[in-house]
Amino acid sequence: MQRVDLGVVEYERAAADMREWVAERQEGRADDRLFLLSHPPVVTYSPRTDRADLPTGMQLVEVDRGGYATYHGPGQLVGYLVVNVRRRGPVDIVRWVENGLIEALAALGFATIRRDTPAGESSLVGVWTPDHRKLVSIGMRIRGGVTSHGFAINVDPDMSVYRDFTACALPGVTMCSLAELAAEQGVSTPSESAVRDAVATALGAA
Repeated sequence: MQRVDLGVVEYERAAADMREWVAERQEGRADDRLFLLSHPPVVTYSPRTDRADLPTGMQLVEVDRGGYATYHGPGQLVGYLVVNVRRRGPVDIVRWVENGLIEALAALGFATIRRDTPAGESSLVGVWTPDHRKLVSIGMRIRGGVTSHGFAINVDPDMSVYRDFTACALPGVTMCSLAELAAEQGVSTPSESAVRDAVATALGAA
């Protein structure tokens, strides 16, 4: 898989580019790719999202992925995966992403877990601390055998934004950041470049 490093990209620009990335993969004009980037402040949400869960006074963009409302902004690392799942064989792509990110975070010195979703409950897809704070949001789509969208890791964003809306349709869940976990452990917050490298290595993106 190819690693593609981008800087800060407006969400609408990235969404338009992602449609082209998917088409390139579907048509065999590109290999599997992991795009690493960040966005200016925006809350994206799927059509299933309850409007009461959305904030006011912030840019809102409806998207065609799984999941519910998710914040993107400075201090957060976003990864978009454009992967041909048919070439990978019978694999749970979301679990593969969860496990890969857990491996990446362990390499950075942070213990995290994945959680199974109880029947009938809101999805617990993502990466969590052992005491059930959510560090990573994951929302993906598969179309024509190719994935799009991906994950968002809170490295050191403004966490106060999470007080203004219900992230991932999980009221009462505390969102956290690597900066907060680092402070609790008495260590330095990893740089964004270190997080990018760890994630790319764990997901096999060169």
